[in-house]
This record gives sequence, C-alpha cells and structure tokens, in this order.
Amino acid sequence: MAAEDFSYHAPEELIAQRPLESRGASRLLHLPAGGGLRDRQFADFPRLLEPGDLLVVNDTAVVPARLFGSKKSGARVEMLLERFLARDRALVQLRANRSPRPGQELVFEGGATARVAGREDAFFVLEFDRDLDAHLHRHGHVPLPPYIRRPDRSADRQDYQTVFARHAGAVAAPTAGLHFDDAMLGALGDRGVDIARITLHVGAGTFKPVTARQLRDGELHQERMQVSDDACRRIEVCRRRGGRVCAVGTTVTRALETAASGGEIKPFHGETRLFIMPGFEFRAVDMLVTNFHLPESSLLMLVCAFAGRERVLNAYRHAVSERYRLFSYGDAMLLEKPRLAA
Repeated sequence: MAAEDFSYHAPEELIAQRPLESRGASRLLHLPAGGGLRDRQFADFPRLLEPGDLLVVNDTAVVPARLFGSKKSGARVEMLLERFLARDRALVQLRANRSPRPGQELVFEGGATARVAGREDAFFVLEFDRDLDAHLHRHGHVPLPPYIRRPDRSADRQDYQTVFARHAGAVAAPTAGLHFDDAMLGALGDRGVDIARITLHVGAGTFKPVTARQLRDGELHQERMQVSDDACRRIEVCRRRGGRVCAVGTTVTRALETAASGGEIKPFHGETRLFIMPGFEFRAVDMLVTNFHLPESSLLMLVCAFAGRERVLNAYRHAVSERYRLFSYGDAMLLEKPRLAA
C-alpha cells in the first residue's frame, strides 16, 4: 500500500476558505450501508439516525496556537504549538529560513522570549519566560490549516471552534463537529439520539504528509486522548438496545478504536499512535460523519478503511463533480459501515 493509492483531484477553487454563515447549512454526501450515494443537506442528518443511536463527539478546544516572532538577528520565525509539556515549556513546529540552534533565543509577539532547549524529530522544545497558555490566549493566532490561504481573523476564534469545545489542547479543530449547532442538537434530542463525549487533542502532525516509515510501521504521530467511564457506559447501553454508534469525525473514530483495541471498549487516558488504514477491524464505530480530506492523507486512509477505498474515492470524485466544498470549512459526509455480502 502506498500513499498514492489514496489520491484524487481536489480543485483549488473548491477548498473552502471561510465557513458558511450558518453551521447547519452545509451539504451532506450520504453513503448508506446498502451502497449508492445520496446528495443531501446537513439539516437532514437527524432523520438519518434512529432513536437509540449514540452520537459521540470530541470536546477538545482549539488553542490560538500560532505565534510570529524573530531571532535576535531579525530573521522571521513562525511557531505552531504541537503540545504543552509544562506551564512554560512546549513542543512546537518552527518555520524559519534556517533552523534555530539549541540555546538560541527567540522573541515572539507580546514580548515573550523562548530558548530552544532541544529537538524531538521534526519538532523543537522551547522554554518560555512566562505561562505559555495565557500568552497564547492573549497574543496567539487561530492555527488555520495551510490550505486556507488567508490570515486568521477575529471571527475564526469562534468559527474554528465546535459547540462541544470544553477542554483546551488542540491545534486543529475536529472539523466534523463544526456543522453542529444548538438547533441540530435539539433535533437530535427530539429524535431520541443520545450523545457521549470523548477528548482527543488534535496535533499539528495531522497536516503532515504520511511517510513510508509510518505506512511500514503502522503508527502515526502521537495525540493525547481520553475516553471516560461515562462514554464507555453510554456505548454499552447503546449496544444493548440495538443502537448504532455514530462517530463525529476521524478524531472520535481514532479515540474509540484505540479504547476498543483489546476487543471491547474500555476507559483510556493517554497517548495514541493508532494508524487506521484499509484492513483495520473496526470494533466501536458503526457510522461516521466527516469532512472531505486531503489527498494521500492519513485521515482519508481512515475513511477508506471504514467504508472501502474504491467506494470512498468514487464518492470523492462525485463530490468534486457536484462542486462540494472541501476540507475544514467545507461540506460533510455520512458513511455507514458497508453490509457484508450474504
């Protein structure tokens, strides 16, 4: 298997640069369990679930994780948080014309100073002269993905955050959750659909190309996650009553399948390196709501593992021909696990 096996043409003009005015106004491409494609609106989503089904959402909150700064020489530097290591210490990505050396000092917006303490693979360890989380919330920028070709704006602090956001720690939004608003949650409740929450803090590694080593080893970048006792209990209750578990996004899928890797869903608190690719046996998830993902990405590989590579790539080609909006601020898909042939 190679990354090229998950390629498709994603026209630049279809890459959504801004969200729609209403979160629930996006389109929804439905892949039913029995096959075929259905062009729908996201407003149709509640009636595609049944009473007794369980929706599982990610309640991570996006940190304004990007800072601009400079070296003492005046050369520009851009920092993107990967994760906090301590109050004043972080693992980050750095963009500069030349990689900073260990011990070198960097100065960022708002007057924060950081010392390069070391490296971990492609990431740098920075030690700051202050509480980094507080500084980011005052001076940081929303870490919009690289395919959104505009500076962040104040509205992105709300637009790039889901209605479920509770626990700060992500540097990218779990974008399937961006389609939900209070009206949608009310309609799901009226439908008899339960909701469970997990936490997975999306890391900057989600935007990095998949390497041959990752494909060979079957492991991805680490992400911190927690599946609680309550979430496990709700999943067990759903199973007992014959309901389906619908994951809102690839992040929820990764978290639930990590927690179910022993054969049944159990509470989990820690790091996951799980790489879901075709051939993976899903134990926790029956339905998946997700956005359209970049060609050759680990997220597209996960979706192909869930619903079948040719089926998904055919759906992507259909979406492009029908002018669906792509990626983080784009439209959505609902995929049901294919029925096995009798």
